[in-house]
Amino acid sequence: MKLKSLAALVASTTLLAPMAMAEEMANELTLVSWGGAYQKSQVRAYAEPYMALHPEVKIIWDESSNEAVAKLRAQAEANNVTWDLVDVEGPDSQRLCDEGLAMEVDFDTLLAPGTNGSTPTTDFGPSLINDCFIPQIVFSTTFGYRTDVADWKGKVPDSLCAIFDLENFPGKRSLEKRPKKNLEWALLCDGVKKEDLYTTLDTPEGVERALAKLGTIKDQVVWWSAGADTPQLLADGEVVMGSTYNGRLFSVIEEQHQPVAMLWDWQVFDFDGWVIPAGLPADRLARVKDFVKFATDTQRLADQAKYISYGPARASSQPLVGKHADLGIEMGPHMPTNPANQKNFLVNNIEWWADNQDDVEARFQAWLVQ
Repeated sequence: MKLKSLAALVASTTLLAPMAMAEEMANELTLVSWGGAYQKSQVRAYAEPYMALHPEVKIIWDESSNEAVAKLRAQAEANNVTWDLVDVEGPDSQRLCDEGLAMEVDFDTLLAPGTNGSTPTTDFGPSLINDCFIPQIVFSTTFGYRTDVADWKGKVPDSLCAIFDLENFPGKRSLEKRPKKNLEWALLCDGVKKEDLYTTLDTPEGVERALAKLGTIKDQVVWWSAGADTPQLLADGEVVMGSTYNGRLFSVIEEQHQPVAMLWDWQVFDFDGWVIPAGLPADRLARVKDFVKFATDTQRLADQAKYISYGPARASSQPLVGKHADLGIEMGPHMPTNPANQKNFLVNNIEWWADNQDDVEARFQAWLVQ
């Protein structure tokens, strides 16, 4: 679904109605996220402050966001939706919205206005990628590498394609156990131009070409499912380089002081945010709406940047980003949107992946076991 005009949103009968003041709210919330440093930033920036304002509320965390589409499908099929709010990446939100598993929302009714006086739709701008997605952050998936690998003889990876260079950079790599991003990176390092990536992937031959390139390092790859995996693998020395979210790498570098550095070349931008599962009972939905309005306001999204190096999705939040709450370092240079980190980058093609994820995922998983 495309982002609708404000008039269409207001007119739609499928959108959320304003919450009545007297509406009963549930006192328990099950929030689904990604674990690790990112989830900790959510806890500190808005879950703990919300519970301080509402001591009657208990928040339960589930770290299943990587499997959100499959699990919400199963819950809906069983007519037993146990999750109240789910943190997902852009393409997964599109699939859930298209399948009717996530609720469509009226952003200007549900969310708080910006502190600069802007409406939510103006403040969030292009991060409102569909009618179900409630944005939180702009993040990127990129690579970290060990800085103390003796076999590299003083060489340092300075491009994405070092991932495929086993001669100069031997050792185990870690890559996400999903085709998204891996296929784009493989094609870039096989000579495909940025502007031709998705026309290439639109053909079976293009997918096979990407898998063939990945096959050149397949026996040296540790496949990860949780965003916290690569930082731990790097810290333990079990891999020499690997992909993960830039905020996770910030944590292992700046907070844990591990001998790890960031490789920004061809980082992949994406949005991350909430979706509300369709069909929640009225009391649970009332609590979700109250929490979401608080958790995505200008101050809360700016506060999240105190704990992790992801850019807030609200324009009004960005001027409030300052120093890390614990480390005292300026967070601006560590953001994926810093111009110095954007010499080469990709923007995740949300519509292409929403349309092709299931078929390509099946092909990728079959390739993994070959």
